[in-house]
Amino acid sequence: MTQLDLDFVRSQFPAFSSPVLSGHAFFENAGGSYPCAAVVDRLHRFYTDRKVQPYGPYPGAQAGGAEMDEARSRLAAMMGVKGPQLSFGPSTSANTYVLAQAVRIWLLGQNAAIVVTNQDHEANSGVWRRLADEGIEVREWQVDPDTGHLDLGGLKALLADGRVRLVAFPHCSNVVAEINPVAEIAAMARQAGARTVVDGVSYAPHGFPDFPALGCDVYVFSAYKTFGPHQGIMLITEEFGAELPAQGHYFNAASLYKRFTPAGPDHAQIAASAGMADYVDALHTHHFAPQSDAAARNRAVHDLMRAQEVAVIAPLLEYLAARNDLRLIGPRKAEGRAPTVAVALDRAAEPVSEALGQRGIACWAGDFYAVRPLQAMGVDLGRGVLRMSAAHYTTADEVTRLIAALDEVL
Repeated sequence: MTQLDLDFVRSQFPAFSSPVLSGHAFFENAGGSYPCAAVVDRLHRFYTDRKVQPYGPYPGAQAGGAEMDEARSRLAAMMGVKGPQLSFGPSTSANTYVLAQAVRIWLLGQNAAIVVTNQDHEANSGVWRRLADEGIEVREWQVDPDTGHLDLGGLKALLADGRVRLVAFPHCSNVVAEINPVAEIAAMARQAGARTVVDGVSYAPHGFPDFPALGCDVYVFSAYKTFGPHQGIMLITEEFGAELPAQGHYFNAASLYKRFTPAGPDHAQIAASAGMADYVDALHTHHFAPQSDAAARNRAVHDLMRAQEVAVIAPLLEYLAARNDLRLIGPRKAEGRAPTVAVALDRAAEPVSEALGQRGIACWAGDFYAVRPLQAMGVDLGRGVLRMSAAHYTTADEVTRLIAALDEVL
């Protein structure tokens, strides 16, 4: 099996040669990844040579509009959708809020129910829960309090009466990190007459989604956690997009990618997002034989990233599972989870993250807006959790350094 060339990978990220950032082993990827050079270069070029109203009848405007179009078309092809199915927005939280407003209007007067989980980051839970104020029943799919696992039997029971019209759930939680079976959940929901909205913010950094294979109706994630700029990205099926009421300007309603964009997008960051496709293509070119299908290239790179992450994070999980002074949240095996590792300690977590920072380890502590899952699992929110999150560019040496630092601090 092809192995990820980490020297090549790290050469694609300016942060690893930065005099400010390169001195720490970076384990705060779940809060935001490093941007790749292609994104940085495109963003610089846009602000230098394209920072005018795009699509106008002069060279800089034409070039800027073309680069925005390129970002949408290339990222869409990479994830297996048509260009109009991909919408940009200021953040995933904002995109989800706008989507929830469309769903609110769609469901009014239907005697409908929706399902949310208590495994989610609050951005993919709170906006849906507030629909209860409009008379829409909100049902909670609850995690196992010991493991944080979402059992499919629990969802089946919530869907049984046929009143559920939408299920919102995470691809994986930002603290539990177990990878949920999206395709199976989406199929269950569809059979019960429900649409599915998947929060991919905590999974997409570990491999861009293959949207058709997942079978969901909406998939949202954040570009700033997938080596890009601070933009939210939403993928939506044409059918569901047309069914929901438009939230943008009425005269843009015929354009799917504008239907859920009520405010002007950040032109430069959209254009720079094409750099994420540049990076995926560069990884594919370096590791594999040529492949003309963008979605196939993405799938190969996804698997390459995941294999590296599984291998690199396994020693940390083994080390933490062997300690009796902390609680490892989520699965103990690397194969079933993202490399985002949260632990509840026998003390406040934030001073521990500060002590690790003094030892050259960059990570953080707190609740990470995952208040509901932590409460459900009985974690003391006053202490919070220590979270250490890797990415495909994390090295085995950095994990060794982290374990050594944990040994000193704990």
